[in-house]
Amino acid sequence: MEPPAAPGPERLFDSHRLPTDGFLLLALLLYAPVGLCLLVLRVFIGVHVFLVSCALPDSVVRRFIVRVMCSVLGLLVRQSDPRLRGAGTRVFIANHVTPFDHNVVSLLTSCNTPALSGAPGFICWSRGFMELGVTGSRAELVDSLKEYSAHQGNPPLLLFPEEAATNGRAGLLRFSSWPFSILDEVQPVALQVRRPLVAVSVADSSWITELLWTFFVPFTVYQVRWMPSVPRQADERSEDFALRVQELLAMELGVVSTRITAADRTEHMKRLRHTARLPFAPALSQRPAARPRVPPSLPGGAPEDVRVVAMAQQVKEVLPHVPLEVIKTDLVQTNCVDTTIANLLEGRVPFFPESKEAEDLPAPSTSQAAAASGIQGSVAAPSSKPATKQFAKSPVERHLSLQERKRALYDYARRRFAEKHGAARAGGSP
Repeated sequence: MEPPAAPGPERLFDSHRLPTDGFLLLALLLYAPVGLCLLVLRVFIGVHVFLVSCALPDSVVRRFIVRVMCSVLGLLVRQSDPRLRGAGTRVFIANHVTPFDHNVVSLLTSCNTPALSGAPGFICWSRGFMELGVTGSRAELVDSLKEYSAHQGNPPLLLFPEEAATNGRAGLLRFSSWPFSILDEVQPVALQVRRPLVAVSVADSSWITELLWTFFVPFTVYQVRWMPSVPRQADERSEDFALRVQELLAMELGVVSTRITAADRTEHMKRLRHTARLPFAPALSQRPAARPRVPPSLPGGAPEDVRVVAMAQQVKEVLPHVPLEVIKTDLVQTNCVDTTIANLLEGRVPFFPESKEAEDLPAPSTSQAAAASGIQGSVAAPSSKPATKQFAKSPVERHLSLQERKRALYDYARRRFAEKHGAARAGGSP
């Protein structure tokens, strides 16, 4: 049996909070008045939970009281194999699903999570993060955490090597190696989160927004599964150690271990925001992909090849000067027509324009040196304003100039597509 294919970034992160199913959306609308009442009530109760957690010292009694009060807020925490919890291990390694994963685990056992981002201060402390006072490189952070773990009186560390939250349904982000450089033994912790009606977490959503949605929904169930400790093998590098723990954690969760990093996630969200602003993107996304034109070289190709060829033809109609093989190669990576067009327009995918199609296009408004270098692969169509002869000093001016060139190219491609299909219909009419 072949292993499941690695999911793309679009399957690891939810970009929409509300459900797409009509029945669930109707149920959410009917529940909304109750949810708003719960939200207001739970905000006041949440203040008391925070005050109690600050007043009581860290102990089993405090964790029990706060856990019961959190259940009133709709946070239900369950655990399996509690006998494996913290069996002499000083570093916990967990997958990341919501901004409150460290708070949930701290309701079960004493642990600290260092603050890796955000300004230190009251907000950082109130969210339950530990401030180390280290603002330098990761090497300094690792040294500080090694020194922290050397003191047996300090609670264990809870680290999230993914460094970004996923939806927890499809796969794990690639683990960073620095958490596995602290000690030679770690304990994986598998987290699964479920809630009705809405998504558990949405990419690029702030922790305040996630907290309000947690108070709005009737309940959110956190399932914590403690796994046996994993020691480092002899002469095993930190990168290999991280990959081995990632595979074990993925098997426990029933998901795929991917090579997508937190940086890839950031780039994916930038592309989503960019394609959402493109004027021609809705027309491309709504264009039917039926009756794809398969080239003779793929007479009986796989369904995936037919779909890629169909999307490549859509991109080719908009950007006729781009070689078809370059389009197909990028579509295999992005699996999205809009994202591929954005990559080609912004020069993320270098290519040399096809001579025949390039001659049909108007004269480019950019310099010939940029087109010959292959970095800026697109040939810009003339806009209503003359091209800027000098490099704009202001980032706003450069952005507006880029948007004008893109808009002109889209307008030209749309006219060319309409003329092409209009001529074909006129020729086929009696």
